[in-house]
Amino acid sequence: MKTYSISEAAKELHLTVYTLRYYDKEGLIPFVERTASGTRVFKETDISALKVIECLKLTGMPIKEIKHFIDWCSEGDATLQQRYDMFLERKMTVEAQMEDLRRTMEVIEHKCSYYKAALEAGTEEIHKEGQIKIPGGS
Repeated sequence: MKTYSISEAAKELHLTVYTLRYYDKEGLIPFVERTASGTRVFKETDISALKVIECLKLTGMPIKEIKHFIDWCSEGDATLQQRYDMFLERKMTVEAQMEDLRRTMEVIEHKCSYYKAALEAGTEEIHKEGQIKIPGGS
């Protein structure tokens, strides 16, 4: 079975050693074993669990709530419903974020088109009719 030192695990996960130590301090990785001298030894399953933690962080979930999830995992099958409900909620959160990003992309694409046309014409004047002038740029 392949194992990783904390620096190897950090590299594998594109995190810092500091981040992994912080996760440990916050109780997010109680499953990581230690040698007799206290050195953390990460297994493939630990790396997989940390990928889930990173996924939850990317959804905007606070560390405190991620800790609840880790605790539920430790409790076993009795918490399957809570974990399922949590992921349904995360799914809705990400869908809302994606919709926000889609709307943001529409504005960005419009402004790219706007400035491309202005550059090609050599002036913004082609857009002036019916436009509200924004101080410092359109």
